[in-house]
Amino acid sequence: MKIMLVNPPFFPKYSKSSRSPAVNKSGTIYFPLWLAYAAGVLDREGHELLLVDAPTRYLNRVAVLKEIRDFQPELLVIDTSTPSINRDLAFARTSKELFTEIKICLVGPHASACVAEILPEHSYIDFIARREYEYTLRELVEKLSRPELYAGIAGLSYLSGGRVVHNSDRAFIEDLDELPFVSAVYYKYLDIKDYFYAHVSYPTVSIFASRGCPSRCFYCMYSQVMFGKRYRRRSPRNLLDECLYITQNFPQVKEILIDDDNFAVDQASVQEFCRLMLEHRVKLQWIVQVRVTLQYETMVLMKQAGCKLIVAGFESGNQQVLDNMHKGITIEQSLKFNANARKARLRVHGCFMVGNPGETKATMRETLEFAKKLHLDTAQFFPLMLYPGTEAYDWAKRKNYLQAKRYEDWLTSEGLHNCVLTTPEITSTELVEFCNYARKQFYLRPKFLLMKLGEVLISLEDARKTLKAFGTFKKYLFRRGRTG
Repeated sequence: MKIMLVNPPFFPKYSKSSRSPAVNKSGTIYFPLWLAYAAGVLDREGHELLLVDAPTRYLNRVAVLKEIRDFQPELLVIDTSTPSINRDLAFARTSKELFTEIKICLVGPHASACVAEILPEHSYIDFIARREYEYTLRELVEKLSRPELYAGIAGLSYLSGGRVVHNSDRAFIEDLDELPFVSAVYYKYLDIKDYFYAHVSYPTVSIFASRGCPSRCFYCMYSQVMFGKRYRRRSPRNLLDECLYITQNFPQVKEILIDDDNFAVDQASVQEFCRLMLEHRVKLQWIVQVRVTLQYETMVLMKQAGCKLIVAGFESGNQQVLDNMHKGITIEQSLKFNANARKARLRVHGCFMVGNPGETKATMRETLEFAKKLHLDTAQFFPLMLYPGTEAYDWAKRKNYLQAKRYEDWLTSEGLHNCVLTTPEITSTELVEFCNYARKQFYLRPKFLLMKLGEVLISLEDARKTLKAFGTFKKYLFRRGRTG
């Protein structure tokens, strides 16, 4: 069967697979991860596929519609996100009007969380594959010509005789080793040179080693909407095999991003993976996301096995705010983690967030001072981003803190993140201005500038990566901002 998977036209360089979809200030452009994993499953079944990432390729609606006309798919799979949903739906409607025989299926976090908003009002949408959707699509394709079998497809919502049918949720994939290597999908269907991550050497590939997260962070869209809280990870051998595949098929790639919610929940498995990387002498550096509970012994082994940088969510410098967001960490753990990472010679990218319950202007200043206190390679400061299906979104709606009138309000006119949260203590404008101020205070410190100068003088690759990211980032870094 011919199947076309599409990230529809929107802002150029719009990263829909990001946890907070937007055009990124650093120039980062995410791979279409989840569409690619689904493409891998369908490709293995022998279907004829076309994977189109329009924002990355700067394709407009006319160009993508031409690709549909030329390819003539039976099923069109359209990825969704909260900021882009109205454009995603408009693209789906036009596709159905022009190609009346085509079946259209929406996927992605927004469609999963907002089925009731989409169906039955938008009757040109035939299906919504909810949550983790690889196997839902595989089964849908098998039964596409037999509507009488749709009721048995777990994870599917659809229209039948003008009535919305919600089948039971599909169980999450337990054996992630069953999934094809997403890097093999990139090799066959994408050009890796189209993608860039500011904290990873270019060119790179992004893969996942696990899904699900046992933590309770009340803002996380991935764990609450898409992949659940049950942690599942690939075997160390399977992950090693993909790293070997990357070295053999992408010789230009020197670093990869293992972009899990939390790579190191199972530290024994991480250590086994590291031992395998060392045993097979894999010449590949890697970057991962971790919690601040990562132990020093694991850090040392990760460094030996090629880990170059770890990304950690410190989020706040105030313990009560951390507790209110259900982060499950302490300030003391964060300090110990940072000291251990420095001792293990691992670089750290720190993530900080403002606007969570209990946030005040004083606690925001605490967070900035805490970030400056830590020894970080890079840092990001964001207002709390609210997405349907999360506890944070429900909290904001219940308290009447959600200021957005339409989903487009989640972005600025340039496609950048926009804050839609105003609390009695802090307005959305003050949250954004504080993040601009904090970014400037963090990056323009003499101590930080001297550290970066030393890095770029020592490493040509660091120089290239830093200059590429700074070329985009500088116009935002020097915007005016204040503490409020």
